[in-house]
Amino acid sequence: MSQDHQVIITYCARCGWLLRATWMAQELLTTFAADLAEVALRPGPSGSYRIDVDACTVWDRAIDGGFPDIADLKRRVRDVIAPGRSLGHTEGAPQ
Repeated sequence: MSQDHQVIITYCARCGWLLRATWMAQELLTTFAADLAEVALRPGPSGSYRIDVDACTVWDRAIDGGFPDIADLKRRVRDVIAPGRSLGHTEGAPQ
């Protein structure tokens, strides 16, 4: 596995979303330690909360509404950096 993927979490500092951004960064670094070169936290415009993996936006509060569930976020990140890889218990029971 290569560590060549970059995640950028853009958050609204005025809204107080830094703690949420750091928690999500920690979760992604723990789950994808062997795949990520970097998880960056970037203060953004008022009301913003967006998560980009490489050149792909996987979550945008303005489009997706609210904040991602951590299991959903991990699936979205996985689908960009390691499609088909199992996330174990995070995947939930097969439907």
